[in-house]
Amino acid sequence: MPSGYYQFCPVAMAAETLSKRWTLVLLRELLAGSTRFNELRRGLPRMSPGLLSARLKELEAAGIVRAHGAAGETGPREYILTAAGRDLAPVIAAVGIWGQRWVGTDPSLDNLDPALLMWDMRRSLDAAAFPAGRSVVNFIFPDRPASQRNWWLIVKPEDGVDLCHADPGFDVDLFVTAELRSITAVWLGLATVKGEIAAGRIVADGDRALASRMQGWLGLSHFAGEPKQAV
Repeated sequence: MPSGYYQFCPVAMAAETLSKRWTLVLLRELLAGSTRFNELRRGLPRMSPGLLSARLKELEAAGIVRAHGAAGETGPREYILTAAGRDLAPVIAAVGIWGQRWVGTDPSLDNLDPALLMWDMRRSLDAAAFPAGRSVVNFIFPDRPASQRNWWLIVKPEDGVDLCHADPGFDVDLFVTAELRSITAVWLGLATVKGEIAAGRIVADGDRALASRMQGWLGLSHFAGEPKQAV
């Protein structure tokens, strides 16, 4: 059977483009500032490259994204939101607020993904809260397989934040050993660093000043301030 709603209703017409699997989270990444294919893949680690490419082409055809740099040209291709794409910002924000308010805590924490969590934390971390020069924070998740266990945030207030999945070889200022569920809960605003440390689920070793300010510099989800509602 042909796909589509075949209704003149604007909601139905918008859903024709936006309701396909992965489209909303791809738009979330584009609105968050990712423009290159590899950046988008890091924000969508479970989306296949083929499907990502297909969805980008669909958004381009719909006038939501404009691709800069044709295949074969020097430099990576960039995907830039058009005015129509930027106009979706409050739509994506509203979906996120609804999810934070009404999706239960346990379902929110069932789909743990260290790659996505660390990418999001890198993006929202407050680099200005760190001392001048280079600071390195090593996050260690003992409950994950060896290939997902260690992540390094390299912070320079003047340059921003880099994320490494392989040891960058720098001295580490702060080691944060934690259950992945605990760090995810803190990032979502469902728990606090202080509370998780008290419960023994987060251990911070190294620079005491950095450890004491962790709640402030960690950088939470944009939706962390939205309280959960009883369903």
